[in-house]
Amino acid sequence: MKSIISAKKKKERQYGVIWGNPNSSVAKREYAPGQHGQRRKKATDYGVQLSAKQKLKTYYGNVSEKQFYKYYVEAIRRSGDAAENLIGILESRLDNIVYKAKFVPTIFAARQFVNHGHVTVNGKKVNIPSYMLKTGDVVEVRAKSKQLPIVIAALESTSRDVPSYVELDTKKASAKYAFVPKFEDVPYASVMEPNLVIEYYSR
Repeated sequence: MKSIISAKKKKERQYGVIWGNPNSSVAKREYAPGQHGQRRKKATDYGVQLSAKQKLKTYYGNVSEKQFYKYYVEAIRRSGDAAENLIGILESRLDNIVYKAKFVPTIFAARQFVNHGHVTVNGKKVNIPSYMLKTGDVVEVRAKSKQLPIVIAALESTSRDVPSYVELDTKKASAKYAFVPKFEDVPYASVMEPNLVIEYYSR
């Protein structure tokens, strides 16, 4: 757990505040990690695009490069704006909706929560964090898991709001995925640039 926390702090110092944590180490050390973190060179176009990709991957819980590239391929395959499509795909991940519904405090906890079989989708247990939800799907914390301290504390927390595309029933600890969000619907704590991610892979 200590190594995970350390890695998260390092990522936030590298890319800036990502999840909106008020206790982020960025507030104390506004420079990149490492011995030479304060001596930053001007980034090239490639560097800017790479940073945008890594930042977006990190926000969604350090999605693997292989899986993230698959999302890009699917995003450009679909009609419409590829950057918007990419965001819609990422937001449709089960672990992301578990996090956005405030069942757990962090996206990393959401992945573990799903892995351990604590949630159902439309009444059936699903333990795959990357499971893709469809509009209208209902995600619910399993009955035996609703009294877990982490769930109770997360649902009672006022540090972040539930987005419009997640219809939360706090008493039932269930959430309906109302619609696939557009980029502007997602409450990112910092600037995300999915268009640069598309440019990175299109090079």
